[in-house]
Amino acid sequence: MAGVLVCLLAERLRLDKARDRVPIRIGVTGTRGKSSVVRLIAAALREAGTKTLAKTTGSKPVLILPDGAEREIERSGPASIIEQKRLVRLAAKLGAEVLVAELMAVRPDLLAVESRAILQPRLLVVTNVRLDHIEDQGRTKAEIARSLAASFAAGMTVLIPEEEMLPEFREEAARAGAELATVPRSADRVRQAGETGVLEFEANRHLAAAVAARLGIEPGTALRGMNKARPDFGSLRLWDVRLPGAGNLLRLVSAFAANDPDSTRRVLDALAAAGVLEGRRRIGLLNLREDRGDRTLQWLAAIRDGLLSDFDDVVLVGPPARAAKRRFKKGTPPGARPRLTALADSDPARIMAGLAAETDGGKAAVIGLGNIGGLGNALVEYWATIGDQHGA
Repeated sequence: MAGVLVCLLAERLRLDKARDRVPIRIGVTGTRGKSSVVRLIAAALREAGTKTLAKTTGSKPVLILPDGAEREIERSGPASIIEQKRLVRLAAKLGAEVLVAELMAVRPDLLAVESRAILQPRLLVVTNVRLDHIEDQGRTKAEIARSLAASFAAGMTVLIPEEEMLPEFREEAARAGAELATVPRSADRVRQAGETGVLEFEANRHLAAAVAARLGIEPGTALRGMNKARPDFGSLRLWDVRLPGAGNLLRLVSAFAANDPDSTRRVLDALAAAGVLEGRRRIGLLNLREDRGDRTLQWLAAIRDGLLSDFDDVVLVGPPARAAKRRFKKGTPPGARPRLTALADSDPARIMAGLAAETDGGKAAVIGLGNIGGLGNALVEYWATIGDQHGA
């Protein structure tokens, strides 16, 4: 036992020493948009000449090195917050002036360890609060806010968008001894990002700009950097493609990474405002994960409540697809919109060939929904190889 304690103490001292060598540490938590905000902050810092190491853990875990080069993180097992220790040590080894890290944990107890014990960020950014991860974080926004606030610690400054500033954040910040800073409300719309075919939410850019300003970066410099930021794999992206049998251009939209119905509604509203789906038959491709039964039930309830009522068809894919369709039909009147079908196929090319044949030569958009993991990932990679990215 004594030997174990000595090893644990030595590990703690090693981590403390490495962390002290990284002057500024920024953590990003919240439900949606974390990876994008990390990338935007890091890009603004690089433009200002600040040696910055960043890490995203959303759609794909990626290290963003001080020169902007990216390295995908290969894991030998399930994701673990322990890898954040290695991140701190790497930042120290590289001589990084700033470390920007997306917080990985979902459960509040693990989030507390990751933030308070491992990363100890000087600045913490909370992107938003959405109804997701309800089994781990709670079934109301108030409960999820308290779960996210497990990352708060004494001496920390927490930046939260004005529209996301729930009373629970104020209460938990007071309890933890953290300082809250409100970021003024931004437009809930999308704009063209630096890469053709990629759309970025203004709210993410607004939040990253607020972090840059707090660090003393001139607004023009921050903007130039953010315009150069490489989008995350799970970013909202559009392609136009002509597939055999379709007889027309299909517009493909990857909104897989929105994950939960609430975030997806916001994405669809933004797409409608941008006019990218106007005049097109809408086909939803809803990818369901076997290990996220709570999210599948959320989706079925949201569709019954009219979330996708302006869609003509919704095709369920993923392992739970057929069971989800049966469950949906039990409580849904005949002829209700949208029409739900289920596919057992997991080959992106065959899935798309089948959808193309169903469009009858008319203008159509296929919108990827639900989850980017598994088949969602494969579909995005396939779409990127067959489509021309659309400049919206």
